[in-house]
Amino acid sequence: MDCFVYVLGTAAGRRPMTYVGWTTDVARRLARHNAGAGARSTRGRQWVLLHVEQFASKPEAMSREWHLKRDRTFRKRLCESLVTENQR
Repeated sequence: MDCFVYVLGTAAGRRPMTYVGWTTDVARRLARHNAGAGARSTRGRQWVLLHVEQFASKPEAMSREWHLKRDRTFRKRLCESLVTENQR
């Protein structure tokens, strides 16, 4: 079963934010986040997909998710691209 690690971004609020997670269906998961049925920290915001990686197994995806959650530089660069796009 393929698993995906995704990074969501939002420019709503005082500052841009990211959220990192894993799933087997990225489109369904994004829809749930935007419907307010996702993680508590994602409720009340409109999210866009910034980055996706595919893995062959759940443990691989969860390991990558763990690393991405700690890589603030990578997520900050993704957020900067989101802010730049919103300013156009």
